[in-house]
Amino acid sequence: MRQQPWSAERSNFRNKLNRVWAVLALGLAFFAAPAFAQQTGDISGKVTDSSGAGVAGVSITASSNVLPQARTTSSSASGRYRMPLLPPGNYEVRFTFPDGSTLVRNAAVILQQNSEVDVTMGVAQAQMEEIMVLGTQALADTGQASLKNSVNAATIDALPVGQEYRDLMKLIPGVQYSEDTVRGPSSGGSGQDNGYQFDGVDVSLPLFGTLSADPSSHDIAQVSIVRGGAKAIGFNRSGGFLMNTVSKSGTDEFTGEVSYKMQSASLTGDRETGDNPLEFDEDKDWLTASFGGPILRDRLYFYTSYYAPTATRDNTANAYGPVGDFDDSRDEFFGKLTFSPTDNILLNGSFRTSEHEIRNRSVGTFGAASTSEGDKSTLDIAILEGSWIVTDDDAINFKYTHFQNDNSSRPDTLFGFQIAEGDSLNINALDQLGNFTVPTPIAGETAYNAFIQPYIDQYGYSDGGVATGGGNVGGGSTLDDQNFMRESFEIGYDRLFYAGNVTHDLHIGYQYQTIEEELSRTSNGWGSITVPGGRVMATDGVTPIFFQATFEQMSLLTGGGAAIPPIVSTVDMQSFEINDTIEVGDWTYNVGVLFSNDVLYGQGLAADSSNPLTGLTPSPGSVYKMYEVDWKDMIQPRLGVNWDYSDTSSMYVNYAKYNPSASSLARAASWDRNLRRSIRANFDQNGNFIEVDPVGSSSGKVFDDDLTPRSIDEYLVGWTKDVNSDLVVRAHVRYRKGGHFWEDTNNTARVDYNPPAGIPREPYVPNLDDIRAEIGGSSYVIAELDGGYTKYYEASVEAEWNLDNLFLRGSYVWSHYYGNFDQDNTTTDNDQNIFIGSSNIGDDAGRQLWDFKDGNLKGDRRHMLKVYGYYLFNWNGSAGAYLVYQSGQPWESWDVEVYRALTSSTSDTIRYSEPAGSRTTSAHWQLDLNYTHNFQVFGDQNIQLRADIFNVFDRQTGYNIEPRVNNDNYGLPQDFFNPRRIQLAVKYQF
Repeated sequence: MRQQPWSAERSNFRNKLNRVWAVLALGLAFFAAPAFAQQTGDISGKVTDSSGAGVAGVSITASSNVLPQARTTSSSASGRYRMPLLPPGNYEVRFTFPDGSTLVRNAAVILQQNSEVDVTMGVAQAQMEEIMVLGTQALADTGQASLKNSVNAATIDALPVGQEYRDLMKLIPGVQYSEDTVRGPSSGGSGQDNGYQFDGVDVSLPLFGTLSADPSSHDIAQVSIVRGGAKAIGFNRSGGFLMNTVSKSGTDEFTGEVSYKMQSASLTGDRETGDNPLEFDEDKDWLTASFGGPILRDRLYFYTSYYAPTATRDNTANAYGPVGDFDDSRDEFFGKLTFSPTDNILLNGSFRTSEHEIRNRSVGTFGAASTSEGDKSTLDIAILEGSWIVTDDDAINFKYTHFQNDNSSRPDTLFGFQIAEGDSLNINALDQLGNFTVPTPIAGETAYNAFIQPYIDQYGYSDGGVATGGGNVGGGSTLDDQNFMRESFEIGYDRLFYAGNVTHDLHIGYQYQTIEEELSRTSNGWGSITVPGGRVMATDGVTPIFFQATFEQMSLLTGGGAAIPPIVSTVDMQSFEINDTIEVGDWTYNVGVLFSNDVLYGQGLAADSSNPLTGLTPSPGSVYKMYEVDWKDMIQPRLGVNWDYSDTSSMYVNYAKYNPSASSLARAASWDRNLRRSIRANFDQNGNFIEVDPVGSSSGKVFDDDLTPRSIDEYLVGWTKDVNSDLVVRAHVRYRKGGHFWEDTNNTARVDYNPPAGIPREPYVPNLDDIRAEIGGSSYVIAELDGGYTKYYEASVEAEWNLDNLFLRGSYVWSHYYGNFDQDNTTTDNDQNIFIGSSNIGDDAGRQLWDFKDGNLKGDRRHMLKVYGYYLFNWNGSAGAYLVYQSGQPWESWDVEVYRALTSSTSDTIRYSEPAGSRTTSAHWQLDLNYTHNFQVFGDQNIQLRADIFNVFDRQTGYNIEPRVNNDNYGLPQDFFNPRRIQLAVKYQF
């Protein structure tokens, strides 16, 4: 029987249960531990005698300024020991042997990694080497068949990185260098496949998978990146990379800093704009302050910070002339408490809150100043976690988080009238009715061109003294309120046990999280107004349409005059993981599996037994279960083997499967999108109302039967070699294959649009017409597109060189990313929150996967070289450098005329007229440099002066090519890498 995307309305019991979990989270946090090594690291190793036999009963104590009380354990009968759940930082590890002698080692505990400290009883301490040079190096761990990299705060400070969380991605080997502000970079998957965490909290935008939060890097103590070979620890479902950070904490000493950084227009090079007439001068500055220390020594620490970035643009002008000054300001506060009531319990609680306001945004290249918009947003992140080391071999872990991101955007020019069906359009004042797109002439269309010319003359921008179409006048089209929430609860158990010479490190974990979007969207006046000029017909197929207004149905009041309530979309996600890391001599085996379950809830349907097929009826505001992906459909094995075939070398292999969690379908397919969708109002040549024509693609959608969730299979083989005590070399090859892509598409696409042989000529949902007869909905359905795939091949070599005063890391990655499903290439401007599962892919003729879609994907960067490092001078100064080279961006021509026999559309968007990625932009390279000097004052206080130069050689390579053949800017770059710019900073530290 075909499974339909509806069932009983979500019960009040489920909502009450969520509240119970939240209350339990607050109560149990005082008896539990941080989330599954996500925010911690481990120290483990083996104590042996001179013959190599294990030594039992050795007392091992780890102490650090980030750990209020020292942690102690003892070696087992085999000599092995482990200290789990340690806050990242620099540690002193003291070994006290049965004969009373001691040995001290220094170690760096790395976020999400294990630091191995092996010692031999009777070897003099003077002959021992520290396992890692403490301080400013970047750190990488490819042991146990995973690809991991870590960077600490000192390294971030020493390099020309930038000051935002997003800037840290440039350090990840093999990840494309991107200056997009919304979308993530590609790493063998879509830019929406990456995972972003701050203090273990998922800060990606719910439903969209992009990076919404952007905290300052000054709060970050360490960064950890998992690029591949993930274990079943930490609930990693990312199809790209998973980036996590841990924030700074207080210590037993009072410390703090205040810094100010600025980048003025005079310190920024002239921007390359190509044929883009948008010009502006931009000034930026960043104020940061932090303070931390003890409340109760060796018990309770605090840390707090303030972050205030601003950006202003003046002398701004575009095709229409001067534009209002842009202003972007933010205030962010952060507070954290660290409490250790006993030596085996550690508690952390933190709260981050941010207010962000933007004025005069969205005045495009060809938009009048009156079309500007403004934004206001708030971000709150609350965390409560702790750690309880029950015994030397047992630990329980727990974490509760809450993420709230509220967003509001408003046109700066508001039209104070209410629209209603039947109203006429004042064609003599179109710039006072909405956002009016000035039409452009079409070759050979004499009557059309004659009709639109007066509107070009009245509203067009001047190009060489000639009025030109294609611009926008009036006001912004939409008033948008979008609030996002994510609540998460995690609990787990870790057990270390021994079976002869075999060591098992067993981990079990459970995660529950719910994500939600609350959307309220209305139109400013008539919304968006265009001039078809009689070239298209009304729904009767006879009456020509000369003017068209597209507006949000929520702009119209209900019959009783009440406002339509917002659309709420919810996804509940659960995961259960079990992982065993098995050590046998020189071999380490990782055996794990992650099980997941996702339930999507829509809005707009309610139970109705009078409809025999669906048992439902349209009901605005009513919640319904849209679709569930069962546990059995998301079984994600994680298998790896690591062989330490010598004291300095190892090899590893790994297989991992991922079911990415990000999906926009809870909103995009919701039935209230059918009841509150965009609407077109059609008018004649005098502006008289003809009809209302709902936009069908925005309506609620039926799911096909028994869909297999999107998945990525990954195979990894690698090698690591410690050439000497200063140089480490790593190499690996990797293959990823993605498949089972869900998209909204015409139910009859396989019948109407000439698919190749092998694809069945049949609808996805055979009885869709019967379903629509009962409850309405779109002619589009959610289905797995036939033959959708992506493939990624990667070969990489990395090296790190550490000396007393020098750190250098280099990586070269060859890769090939291709397929026929390009989530990074679905609109003319992909640097935005693009729907996952409801994009332009699969929509109408020319957008199906068989329409030239097979080829190189937009994220393909065949060659990528990154080299960065720093040198510490002997006069309290340091210099850092960052060099990147990457191949160009694939692109192809788009032309709707290729598909003219199959569609009446005039849109070229993603209608490829040649194979995907047939063309490539120029390669990009740039060099960034910095110099830092410290002045010791008043004893242990410090004043730091710093200068960063980004893009030293001003390589403003063009990218994001205009692919539409029928656009005047076809083949020209729409964006350029940022010009040379200098940032100057002063910092006071105490």
